[in-house]
Formats: sequence, C-alpha cells, structure tokens
Amino acid sequence: MTVPPRTHRATPGQTVGPFFAYGVEFDRMHQVVDPYAPGAVLLGGTIRDGAGAPVPDAFVEIFGADSDGRVPQARGAFRRDDHTFTGFGRAFTNEDGRYEFFTRNPGAPIGRAAFFAAIVYARGLPDRLHTRIYLPDDSAALAADTFLSSLVPEERATLVATRTPEGHLSHDISLQGERETVFLAF
Repeated sequence: MTVPPRTHRATPGQTVGPFFAYGVEFDRMHQVVDPYAPGAVLLGGTIRDGAGAPVPDAFVEIFGADSDGRVPQARGAFRRDDHTFTGFGRAFTNEDGRYEFFTRNPGAPIGRAAFFAAIVYARGLPDRLHTRIYLPDDSAALAADTFLSSLVPEERATLVATRTPEGHLSHDISLQGERETVFLAF
C-alpha cells in the first residue's frame, strides 16, 4: 500500500490580544531613558482603529538608535539600570488609546533620516504591524530617504512625527481607514 506524500501548510497567524500584562510587562518598560535625564523626550500618540476610535488594549514597541546614530549593542533590553541605553521600550495604550515613551531623539548618519522602528500589537490583528516613526527635524534628510521618497505625500505624512512646542514628539497610528499608517511587510 502506497501512502500519499503529506503536504504541510503553514500555521496561520493567531489573532493578537486581548492583552494581559503577564509575560510582556516589565519594570519601567516605557522608560527607554529616565524622564529627567538630559535630552529625554516624550514620544506619544494615539492608536486608532479603522473607524477612528481609540484602541484601548494595544501595545507598541519601539527601538531606536542612540543620539549619535549608533544601534545599541547592550544586552538585556528589559534592563532599566538608569545608565545603559538599550533603545528598546514597550508601552500599553490607556483607555483613550494613548501610548507614551520617555526616550531620546535617535541620531542618524549625516544625510540620513532619523527614525524609531515601531511594532504595534492590537486586538483583531492576526500578526503584529511594523512601521517607522521619523523625526521631523531634518527636511532634507526626509526628502532624500529612499523609503519615504517611494511613497506619495499622504502616505509619507503617516510616518513623520510632529514636534511639540516643548520639544517632545507626537505621532498617531491608524490601523485602517482613510489615514491608515504605512506598515512594512516582513
């Protein structure tokens, strides 16, 4: 008796959420740097669904270079020892869909646009969403960025944060809809 060859299909993605702190929460996870450290900035925004409503049960992870544009090589991204900069942070959204990080402005080589890599997890998503949050300060570097220049102006606008009068960064993320944030495929 001949047995037909088996074919295996990839396991489909699982719906993300609802989120419970167990397993993903750690001490001062949204404080990439101490809030009172020199050069600390607040990066915050709102996660919105396709109807424009805030998403109260999402979380965001960011990873950014240090202020000199070097990617941190320190081990233990969950360590918060008040002097090691790992560049990594995680923040849950509150009931208004807001997330906040205390971090530093990432640097970039001359002529390159500085950005945070960001990952969004939210209810109803079969997989996490990857995006970028660009700093708005160097318009020439933003214009020269290969990835940004491949997008139409409306798409580019979904990736560039705004600077508040206090020097902090504001960046909303829309999961779907008219102003949907540009997400990267991995």
